[in-house]
Amino acid sequence: MKQPPGRNLRNIPAFIIVTGLFFLWGFFTVMNDVLIPHLKEIFVLSHFEAMMVQFSFFGAYFVGSVFYFLISARFGDPVNKIGYKNGMILGLLLAALGSALFFPATIINQYWLYLMALFIVGLGFVLLQITANPYVAILGNERTASSRLNLSQGFNSFGTTIGPLIGGVLIFKYFAGSDAVKIPYLVFSGIFLLLALLLKVYRFPKFTNPGTIERGTGALKYRHLVLGFIAIFTYVGAEVSIGSIMISFLELDNIAGFSKNEASDYVSIYWGGLMIGRFAGAISLSGMKNTKKKYGLMLVSVIITFIIIYVAVYLKSGMPFYNILPFLLLIFINFLAFIIGRSVPNRTLMIFAFVALALLVVGIIFDGKIALWAIVGIGLFNSIMWSNIFTLAIRGLGKHTSQGSSLLVMMILGGALLPLLQGNFADHFGVHLSFMIPVACYLYIAYYGWKGYKQLNLPVK
Repeated sequence: MKQPPGRNLRNIPAFIIVTGLFFLWGFFTVMNDVLIPHLKEIFVLSHFEAMMVQFSFFGAYFVGSVFYFLISARFGDPVNKIGYKNGMILGLLLAALGSALFFPATIINQYWLYLMALFIVGLGFVLLQITANPYVAILGNERTASSRLNLSQGFNSFGTTIGPLIGGVLIFKYFAGSDAVKIPYLVFSGIFLLLALLLKVYRFPKFTNPGTIERGTGALKYRHLVLGFIAIFTYVGAEVSIGSIMISFLELDNIAGFSKNEASDYVSIYWGGLMIGRFAGAISLSGMKNTKKKYGLMLVSVIITFIIIYVAVYLKSGMPFYNILPFLLLIFINFLAFIIGRSVPNRTLMIFAFVALALLVVGIIFDGKIALWAIVGIGLFNSIMWSNIFTLAIRGLGKHTSQGSSLLVMMILGGALLPLLQGNFADHFGVHLSFMIPVACYLYIAYYGWKGYKQLNLPVK
């Protein structure tokens, strides 16, 4: 990538603005976890039917990415033609349109219209993902791309942390009837429009690929990319499945017997774990040479983000501090995993996948608080997976970077299909046993961190 001189200072404002987009789509996406039980109750849906929310939203990622990939194969990469900035603006406009459709959906009171609205928002987020992720990755040295993307994803996780708290209050307590979703999603629409205007007037640093823009499917020649988009499929599918069914899991008498509003606190802690791990990961995977200073800064970031999570939950529900103490033990294990990973992206990815797998097994075998915290704690180890898989998969693609990014975003399809599969499993075998579905996902992610990431640069046969 050709980059303008003096990029480090000039790129900071652009990095801040794009990171704000990460926060916003994280906040919106996790609102689905609160929206699911709300719509499930209103329309009297089964677990499988309620998971159509995630199918519609994340299915849009697949449809939009396939469309993008076909255009790039036939006419050349669209991002190289319209630019990252215009791609992000178009994505925000689509998201604003989809959010606005919640208004007629509440008036007509039809489930299919909610699903259509979420599908359109998902299409907008496709463009945001295709443009924002690689844009952050190229805003500096390739060696520290994982660090920058983890930092942006950290703010994405801040959005996913406070999303269930605010969403739980708005949907289950503050607003009544149709206003429970109508007003919040109209606000979303307005915010998306304002951000689109901000991007329009701000002058972003321009990045261009050297040489001519080629047609075809050149990105598919790279083995590590192909294995990477399978890893993205399994990661997103596992993460979304766990978050989507968590409220139902915590409502079980043999787990916690919580109300939906109480359970939403723990959904926030689950997503908050991603924030803790991503901010720590941004430091761990940076180019910092002083090990003591690095671990010291990681510890400070962990303490600060934990305090933010607990204060947010306390302000919403008054949760006693002793209730969250088991989470501190899981944070300690997460910190040890970073140390063992030695700031190597693929090694850290493999270790985190194995720990997440172990927690799933504990959650399946046990009941009560042990199962509760085992499942909630998985968020800590999901933290660096997207960033590490994404940057490992697009490394060395050159002029095929945007096309490769579209393939990776296409595999967010996992967030549409695997929650359906887990929901169906829960209907037939119970919510507790349904966590068998993510087990296979983390096994594959561990393989990708072990061997699948290697850049052999051979055509896929």
